[in-house]
Amino acid sequence: MYKSEELIVPKLTVVGAGPGDAELITLKGVRALESADVVLYDALVNDDLLKYASSAEKIFVGKRKGCYAYQQEQINELIVAKARQKGHVVRLKGGDPFVFGRGAEEMEYAVKYGLKVAMVPGISSSMSVPAAQNIPVTKRGSSESFWVITGTTKEHKLSKDVLLAAKSSATVVILMGMSKLPEIVDLFKKEGKSETPIAIIQNGTRENEKIGVSTINTIQEVVEEQSLKNPAIIIIGEVVNHRAVIQEVKQEFSENII
Repeated sequence: MYKSEELIVPKLTVVGAGPGDAELITLKGVRALESADVVLYDALVNDDLLKYASSAEKIFVGKRKGCYAYQQEQINELIVAKARQKGHVVRLKGGDPFVFGRGAEEMEYAVKYGLKVAMVPGISSSMSVPAAQNIPVTKRGSSESFWVITGTTKEHKLSKDVLLAAKSSATVVILMGMSKLPEIVDLFKKEGKSETPIAIIQNGTRENEKIGVSTINTIQEVVEEQSLKNPAIIIIGEVVNHRAVIQEVKQEFSENII
């Protein structure tokens, strides 16, 4: 429905879409979509979520196969322009917008140009994708803490925090790190952790999800055999073994029933 200029209230709501499964968005996120005049969405967002914004203009602004639909500066400008033109802009981002999602940057830009802003947290892929595969990021006796690290910095280099994390006993979760896997493996080997369990989950929580589980020493062979690639999450630590324990218990339970 067309709004007169007097009725337009420029607003930005940054919404976390969750890890991939369309059912893992929050109710508050759905309500924001239902009230949207414009939705700007990323590549990792499940397209099924767009049905909640049936009357809104929908614009893909994500990145696929190394190509950007829009540069970040252009996205910032588009948010302001569309909000002034139509009213409520929902910026729909995969996972949680405040975990390597640039949600904070976009809100800061919008505020400078007089937009009202709101944020709807999402279920972060850093914890939910491992959980969906029965891998806890913490477990008593195995891990007392966890790191969530971006594998690639804005300079396209491996984050220095990976080296610090490799020296710890914590679970290490690395996002956007597949291109840096050889470097990551080398760092953990140098810390004497060649036999540390590691899991790589591609397209987490989606129907086309794939997973490879191994040790630091052999994970690159598993990646090649299973053709694992981005978008994927890397989980390193003893907690990875919990998945096999659960599978074994399930198998025993099933056999006992039969």
